[in-house]
Amino acid sequence: MNYLSTFFKGIAMGAADVVPGVSGGTIAFITGIYDTLLESIRRINPSIFGILKRDGFKAAFNHINGFFLLSLFGGVFTSIATLAKLISWLLVAHPIPLWSFFFGLILVSVFHMLKQIETKSWDRLVSLLLGVAFAYSITVLKPLHVEPTSINVLLSGAVAICAMILPGISGSFILLLIGMYTPVLAAVKSFDIGILALFLTGCVAGILSFSHVLSWLLKRFRDITLVFLTGLMIGTLPKIWPWKETLTWRTNSSGEQVPLLQQNLSPFDFEHIMSQPAQLGLAIVMMMAAIALVLGLEKFAEKRDI
Repeated sequence: MNYLSTFFKGIAMGAADVVPGVSGGTIAFITGIYDTLLESIRRINPSIFGILKRDGFKAAFNHINGFFLLSLFGGVFTSIATLAKLISWLLVAHPIPLWSFFFGLILVSVFHMLKQIETKSWDRLVSLLLGVAFAYSITVLKPLHVEPTSINVLLSGAVAICAMILPGISGSFILLLIGMYTPVLAAVKSFDIGILALFLTGCVAGILSFSHVLSWLLKRFRDITLVFLTGLMIGTLPKIWPWKETLTWRTNSSGEQVPLLQQNLSPFDFEHIMSQPAQLGLAIVMMMAAIALVLGLEKFAEKRDI
């Protein structure tokens, strides 16, 4: 395995996770490392202590695919640390081209995923529609106001991390929906060890348990699971539509006003209502660039397999 390539895939995952509404899990699928990621995480369980005691650290490290995980998450954290400011700036300064790029990315990813489905049948169509309905219903929900009690912080960590490894669903968006986004960000900012420890415990418990479930589903019911995950990606496309009108705002941890509830507009309605250029030509170019990028990665992967 090329760990440098894995590191760059981690950078792409981290960049996606910075954008609200886009999931690093989607990038893992596009780049072909989703199964390896799930299986590596799944192997981090109590049996690792037996291997450690019997065969030593090296065997245990190899068992969990340690170099792969280090390369990938090294890329994720590097990306968040270095690209977060750039992407946050682009979201404010050039939102339409950025959202257009991600829209094209998800669109071509759906095509890429559906190509992997071996059998076309009614149960797969039902699974696709269920995925679409589930993801879309999440994107239109109104945010809740949950008190940041110990159990809620713990549960929010588990739910957010599970969402983060699902294609199409953003963990940060889930935190926003359940009203825990601001408390968690405030805890990071003030370095509140108590809340951060609870949240991270929830994250670890969530990802270790959920990875087992997803891994099992992909082994036993691969096509139906892939179709459902594709549905999740389709269902979140309205969330990342480039042309929006903001209906309500929220105050983030920095005291800045950022969009909360938005409605989608056509490019032409956007120009009329918002009195801003729709940048339609640039948006199409960015969408096509994203599509070309994924198709190029696909061709590159095929050549390496030959």
